[in-house]
Amino acid sequence: MWIQPIDLDRPGDLVTGLHEAYTVAYSDDPGPLMSLAHFRHDIARHSPGNRAELWAVVEGGEVVGGYGLSLSQLDNTHMGWLFPLVVRPERRGRGLGSALFEHALERLRHHGRSLLLTETPTTGVGARFALAHGMTVAVAEARRVLDLHKADWDALGRMLPTVEGYRLERWIGQADPGLIPDLSTLMNGMNDAPRDAGIEDFDFSSERIRDREEGIKDRGFTSYSMIARRDSDGAPAGYTRIYLGADRSDGWGHQADTTVLAGHRGHRLGLLLKLANLFWLREHEPHLERIITWNATSNAHMLAINEAMGFELLDEWNEWRLEL
Repeated sequence: MWIQPIDLDRPGDLVTGLHEAYTVAYSDDPGPLMSLAHFRHDIARHSPGNRAELWAVVEGGEVVGGYGLSLSQLDNTHMGWLFPLVVRPERRGRGLGSALFEHALERLRHHGRSLLLTETPTTGVGARFALAHGMTVAVAEARRVLDLHKADWDALGRMLPTVEGYRLERWIGQADPGLIPDLSTLMNGMNDAPRDAGIEDFDFSSERIRDREEGIKDRGFTSYSMIARRDSDGAPAGYTRIYLGADRSDGWGHQADTTVLAGHRGHRLGLLLKLANLFWLREHEPHLERIITWNATSNAHMLAINEAMGFELLDEWNEWRLEL
C-alpha cells in the first residue's frame, strides 16, 4: 500500500477521487455534503491562515481512501485539523484507516504539531474509530435544521425585536472591500465561542477575511449577510451570514457565524440579526427549503435563540482531540 501525496499545484484527478471517496463514505449523512467546488477551495488549497496537505491511496485507478490535513499558520501553530479521513466502505476492516491515521500523525510530528483535532457524528464508524485510536471528546456539537415550509412566520415576525441605537446593513455575496476591517473586528468576536481548551484565540486578520470573501464564488456559494452598527459612532457591533448554493440546486441554506461583540450585548442584537437576515433571505429565495446550523451544546444562549426560531435537532457530533 502506498499513501501518496496530492500535489495541490497539479492535483489532476486525485482531488476529484478523494472527494468521491468522501461522498461515498458520508452517503448516510442526513445533512448537505460538501460539493466538489467547496472541497477544492476549503480542503485542497493553501490559504492565508492554513497550509493544506492531501494524501490518497489508489487501487486500480480509483482513490479508495485518503485524508486532508490543515495546518494553522497565523495562530495555533501547535495544532492540525484532520478532515476528511475516509475509506470506501468496501475497503474497510483491512487496516487502511489505521494506516492513514498513523500517517497523518507522522505528518503532524514532521511539522512540529502537538495537537490533532477532528470531528465525527457521536455514533457510528467515525466515533468508534476515534475512540479506538485514543481520541477524547473536546467539544460536543449539534446540528439543527429549520424547515422553512413549516416555520411559523407570524410568530417569527412577533419575535423580531426593536433595538434602539443601532442600524442594520446588508449585502448579497462578497462583501465590499471597505467592509473587510469591520468584518475582521466582528469575526475576532467569535473567540469567546466554546472551543477546545488547548486552542488559543484565532487571528481573523484582514488578509484571512479578504480570502474568505473572495472565495465565496469559488466554493459554489452566494450569501446573505448583515451587520449591526451603533448609530452614535458607526462602530460594528454584530454580524450574521447565511450561505446557499449559487446554483440553488439543493434547497439548503447554511447558517454561518453569528456574533455580537461583548460591548454591545444585552440589546437582543443577535436575535435581531438572525431574524432580519432570515426574512430577507426568504423574500429573495422563496425556493429555499431548510436552514442548517451548528452549535456547541454548551452554547446555551445561541441554542435558546435557535430553538425559539423553530430549529429542530438533526444530529449530534463530537469534536475529538489527541495530544501527540
